[in-house]
Amino acid sequence: QLQLVESGGGLVQPGGSLRLSCEAAGTIISPYEMAWYRQAPGAQGNQRDLVASISQMGNPFYMQSVKGRFSISRDNAKNMIYLQLNSLKPEDTGVYYCQLERGSIGFWGQGTQVTISS
Repeated sequence: QLQLVESGGGLVQPGGSLRLSCEAAGTIISPYEMAWYRQAPGAQGNQRDLVASISQMGNPFYMQSVKGRFSISRDNAKNMIYLQLNSLKPEDTGVYYCQLERGSIGFWGQGTQVTISS
């Protein structure tokens, strides 16, 4: 059974940093593009926004508002992906989810809470 488990969230002050991790079990991640999504507080319909993704070849994509501050990476040998969050802003607050899409099915972790507040 495919499972994704996120970790690394927490409460940090503006300007701080965090490193999120996502470990996959029940599958190897190397054949798949992986992504991080964010659900902001009070999001309508539990909407999740794509924050960053990384292709099978390691090519990253970032949403405009995090470019230059966030960095996504993957370690296929460890079956993990990471999201380095720097220069954090209050608007980065939310639950961050790891996602893998296999065929037409999306698999999600349980999420990790990131709160930016002074």
